Amino acid sequence: MTNRHGRSCVRRLRTSPEVLDRGLPALVAALQECCGSSALRAHREARGWSRPEAVTRLAALAETDGSAPFRGTRELLRTWEDLGARPRERAAGLLCALYEASPGDLGLGSPAPGGAQLVGAPARQPQPADPVHDHAERTRRAINRTLATATVSPGELDLLDERLHSSRCLYVTAPPEQMIQHLLEDLDDIQALAAERQPAAAQARLSELTAVAATLVADAMMKLGRLAEAQRWYGTARLAADDAGNPELRARVRVQTAMLPYYYGPLLAAAQLAREARLLSRGRPGATAVFAVAAEARSLARLGDHDNATAAIRLALNLFEHCRSAHQDDAWAFPERRLWLYLSGAHTALGQTSQARHAQQQALALYPEGHTGIDPALLRLEEAMCLVMDHSPTEALQLAVHAYSEVPGPHRTAILGARVRDVIAILPDRLQTGRPARQLQEMLALPAGQG
Repeated sequence: MTNRHGRSCVRRLRTSPEVLDRGLPALVAALQECCGSSALRAHREARGWSRPEAVTRLAALAETDGSAPFRGTRELLRTWEDLGARPRERAAGLLCALYEASPGDLGLGSPAPGGAQLVGAPARQPQPADPVHDHAERTRRAINRTLATATVSPGELDLLDERLHSSRCLYVTAPPEQMIQHLLEDLDDIQALAAERQPAAAQARLSELTAVAATLVADAMMKLGRLAEAQRWYGTARLAADDAGNPELRARVRVQTAMLPYYYGPLLAAAQLAREARLLSRGRPGATAVFAVAAEARSLARLGDHDNATAAIRLALNLFEHCRSAHQDDAWAFPERRLWLYLSGAHTALGQTSQARHAQQQALALYPEGHTGIDPALLRLEEAMCLVMDHSPTEALQLAVHAYSEVPGPHRTAILGARVRDVIAILPDRLQTGRPARQLQEMLALPAGQG
């Protein structure tokens, strides 16, 4: 006998105070009466278990009593619940033990022949009037109501995950202003579910999704130069990552946060955040560990810590060799081209122009032609810095003007402007006041996202 009303009806009954206050038997009866479910199915649905979860619990129960393994499947359970097939004696005993019910309660007929008793719920004894007992019952019923208010299914979480993954891929090439609105819509839906009480595993997963989306919002704010907002969003992302309790996610959010002080200061904060992320990663080879070490390398390089920056560069390359290849078009990945981008920044800051050019060439070769993000422009601006160091400042200025002007208007954001100013700052005085530099300064003076 199938459920003729579907999951929404089950959810409504499971969250109905009138039903919950009368306990589990009343909920089982309501499911049978309202939805036409079999007794066996109603007992499972009353507890909020899926068929795979019930099968897992039955297998665990068989394991604890030391008997042969339970080899049932969700399809077999479906035949018992919906098609009227009768489980064998041992399986019936496990079902009675799982649901703390008699065979009659589960619609399985009378106890097994030969006097064998199956585990069932003990007979209810009348309770004397007792204030403590009444208080206990009120508390228990309140807990039942709380535990029954879960509103998200694994399927809904999977859909949210897929949706956020699409946003992550779009983020690689879409303008930050557009992405902020897109990500806020994702976060609205995530938050609507997270605001309700969910099972611990579902709540942790919602916190993970929140941390990722909030980090990308912060990153987009940073690109636009909305620094105070970016700082607050990074803080929200860290809270969500800490709530999820995933060490790799906590590390990832911290190393992403390090980009804000790396581009806008103070540099020491960038190095400290990257170091925290490296320690949280515990040296395990993986995208986050490589990201953390590479971010620490370029921060230390700009701080003038030559020895530690060089050691971090070597470590980043070594860790990357043991990583699986990452998806190129995912803002939450750390593919090879981004590693070379970070190493370009480190070598450039150390004045190692030949190594920096090698990193720049390696990275640029991995970006498709027509890529609309700012990374290729950042690489060319670092190439311009290397030209200044190699005593070709006029060529460097021409390259900086070209690199900035080639970026589509919506991507000409404050973070790119900050790097252009770094190029201008190391030019000889005569070029800083020349016409090309003034023209570049005028372009930088336009609002973020224009030009």
